[in-house]
Amino acid sequence: MIRDFNIADKEEDISYYAGFVGSAYMIGRALSSVFWGVVADRYGRKPVILLGTLTMVIFNTLFGFSVNYSMAIITRFLLGLFNGLLGTIKAYACEIFRKEHQALGLSAVSTAWGIGMVIGPALGGYLAQPAERFPSLVSPDSLFGRFPYLLPCLCISAFAFFVTIGALWIPETLHFHKKNELESASSFTDMKEKKGEGKYSSEISLLRNWPLMSSIIIYCVFSLHDITYTEVFSLWAVSPKSLGGLSYSTDNIGTILSISGMGLLLFQTTLYPIAERLCGPIMVARISGIISITILTCYPYIALLSGFMLAVTINGASVVKNVLSISIITGTFILQNKAVEQHQRGIANGIAMTLQSICQAIGPACGGAILSWSQKRQNAAFLPGWHF
Repeated sequence: MIRDFNIADKEEDISYYAGFVGSAYMIGRALSSVFWGVVADRYGRKPVILLGTLTMVIFNTLFGFSVNYSMAIITRFLLGLFNGLLGTIKAYACEIFRKEHQALGLSAVSTAWGIGMVIGPALGGYLAQPAERFPSLVSPDSLFGRFPYLLPCLCISAFAFFVTIGALWIPETLHFHKKNELESASSFTDMKEKKGEGKYSSEISLLRNWPLMSSIIIYCVFSLHDITYTEVFSLWAVSPKSLGGLSYSTDNIGTILSISGMGLLLFQTTLYPIAERLCGPIMVARISGIISITILTCYPYIALLSGFMLAVTINGASVVKNVLSISIITGTFILQNKAVEQHQRGIANGIAMTLQSICQAIGPACGGAILSWSQKRQNAAFLPGWHF
């Protein structure tokens, strides 16, 4: 898309400009996450969820109609600004499950998010530029020919629209009007009676809640790493071999990310709850972090392979890397939501999403710039090219 906007003078500069489009969404989310957390705590989880999915339909479609770089950045920024979904969904998942199943609930959230992070780019790879890819079906003068990135955006918007309709029937977990509508209703009432004013009664006290803040810090640090990896991986894979990339097409990348998504789903729904129960979320995160370092160190050497061996190796590395990433994120989700009571989960997750969004805004911009710069130093003596 950045290449088609003709804003980059050289092939190596595309990664630099692409990073800012990725960051625009996170900047918008950073500015509004605490606000949406307050709204979720005051008016309920359901309104925020419905508004988030509805605005996704609108602004994601407009992103597909982008005709220049500025429009792409503005629509992504507005999408982030009006989207308070992730923090609210984490609070919701904790409240709709019984205590013994909360790890599974939060694992489902991070699994869905992780699969979206790999299936989304895969969908873009398969459906972008349909006039070039399927000339017998799509004319260059048609709507999808004139807007080559509209088709994947419309598919995502259509999915979000059906989710919005389906979400009309989900139960609210914060305000209860029917007796025994959910098990957490009675527990919430009992909690209020027992706690009285509560240990943490303001946003300031949440910032002094060290179990919460320490888990948020780890969450933010790793989110910076993870979004940078996600942003850079596709840019690296499509880069030519001469610049240390894989010379892959968007179809190839779509296949890799689809396989990663399936591996992620299988692991998170079967093995992660067992690992969390045996080792605890902190130990699982530590082990995942250590193994991630080893895998990432191997990526420059994977680029030296070719053919079948390259396909097998890069698919295996991608599956393992994404599984480890989601294991760390799920662990921090669990720790964050255990550190606060129900009536402050919205604002607590809002704080987490604000700080995380700042880190995730830095990640794509810096990652794209570093990748662009590193591709210009292929013969450097210290950490040449992709090694850096």
